[in-house]
Amino acid sequence: MLKIELAAIKPGQSALITAIEAEASLEQRLLALGFRAGRKITMLRCSPFNGPIHVRVGTTEVMLRRRDAKSIQLIEISNQTSEQTSEAPK
Repeated sequence: MLKIELAAIKPGQSALITAIEAEASLEQRLLALGFRAGRKITMLRCSPFNGPIHVRVGTTEVMLRRRDAKSIQLIEISNQTSEQTSEAPK
């Protein structure tokens, strides 16, 4: 599985959080917002020119600085819908 940083995924992509590698104060703030290992995270929007990013973790939507997003490690997950996976070939 490919490990990536949160700042590297594109809008509409989802991934699973594997680790937070940040200083203690930032890590505590992210944990309080719901950023925990095993949780699904979805990129909603990326601002141009290295501006903030908008993500969803569970039901919480958060804007993060890119430098903070780089401390969140992810594993990519498949973006196939349940319709695509449930269709049987004929």
